[in-house]
Amino acid sequence: MMNEMNELNESNEMTNKGANHMKKMKQLLKNQKGMTLIELLAVIVILAIVAAIAVPAIGNIIENSRYNAVKADATNVISGAQLYFTDNPDVTDTTVTVQKLMDEKYLESHGQIDLTATITKESPHKLTDTVTFSGSKTITFTNATITGINEDTQKGSDATLSAITK
Repeated sequence: MMNEMNELNESNEMTNKGANHMKKMKQLLKNQKGMTLIELLAVIVILAIVAAIAVPAIGNIIENSRYNAVKADATNVISGAQLYFTDNPDVTDTTVTVQKLMDEKYLESHGQIDLTATITKESPHKLTDTVTFSGSKTITFTNATITGINEDTQKGSDATLSAITK
């Protein structure tokens, strides 16, 4: 019986210690109100640094996408001209305009390529045009072929003037 009493007392002491420990934890949590001003300023500084790094990178991605879109438009125009010359082998003109390709339904959209741009009949077909994209940046296609356009490695964010000549 004495052993049982000792065990009960020890159990009560453990319960009391646990209850006291819980009270102390609750008190500590209750005293903690939130972030200090310095912690808040540190978070703001970190966010500003991340934004300063990310914004220019995103801008370059957008410029490169616009440049690549113009190159894709040029490739589509040349492909449309290839279909036109294949369907009309007896045509005597040595060039065709983008406007003619649109009128005869060889192109659904010319994109940013000018309607007066010309494509040669000789194979490989060559495009000549100057396109302004992204405000003031330009790409000049001088006798540009699909291969030359696809091999171009310049990025739209690199320069204000690009020339594709092969």
